[in-house]
Amino acid sequence: MKAAARSLADIAAMGAVNTALLVALATPGTLPARWATDLASGLVAEATRAGAGIVGGDTARADYVTLSVTALGDLEGRAPVLRSGARPGDVIAVAGRLGHSAAGLALLEAGAVQTAGEPGGASIPAPLAELVAAHLRPAPPYDAGPEAARLGATAMIDVSDGLLADLGHVAAASGVQVNVKTSSLAVGTALHEAAARLSVPESSSRTAAGFTPPSTALTWVLTGGEDHPLAAAFPPGTALPARWRMIGEVRAGAGVTVDDEPHEGPAGWQHFR
Repeated sequence: MKAAARSLADIAAMGAVNTALLVALATPGTLPARWATDLASGLVAEATRAGAGIVGGDTARADYVTLSVTALGDLEGRAPVLRSGARPGDVIAVAGRLGHSAAGLALLEAGAVQTAGEPGGASIPAPLAELVAAHLRPAPPYDAGPEAARLGATAMIDVSDGLLADLGHVAAASGVQVNVKTSSLAVGTALHEAAARLSVPESSSRTAAGFTPPSTALTWVLTGGEDHPLAAAFPPGTALPARWRMIGEVRAGAGVTVDDEPHEGPAGWQHFR
């Protein structure tokens, strides 16, 4: 299901309406049929949520489970919104949640919560359960992609690897600098609760160089992936719907800055390191 969400979000990030999924599955002959039918049910549910259908694919035998998902979409006559169109003066806005999946993963990896059906799992506060659910079952705002295209978005990307990492792709493709304003980011109480649950200190001290390390919750928002919200650049003065939160601006230059300063540490998931 997460593979489907990522593929569908990629289509939405070009400004297209999701129409179909192609699914190829290779498995050992010993794989329980229930595993495959549960997978199929999850794929159908996510495709339906995106307004798409599963129209084909292939099945084969293999030593290991291998899944390939291809999403198709319709631009409805519009040009695709690429990563390369952002211009100085544009504003950066995000539709969807940030940091929830990263927090949910951290809770699971630390054993701070149990997934459904695990023995001995104590009940957890609803906000923390929602973070875990966000990791296990992301909910990208698919329809926000075509909406952004109709509003004149100049560049767009889905945040799969981390906000700073993916805005870095936009900055590089567009030949600009993107500055993120942390005061505009929505860091909910659930993220702070998760950090407290993990006994991670929320740093507020400044280093000798004057850099203030971000809190754990803010780090999840800035660098956590797999929520698949959409981040887009819009011309200045664009009237944005409420679900699009302005979080920064495009400037002349290169790279990504946070509150006008370089970000210390990884910007997100690095695929080839």
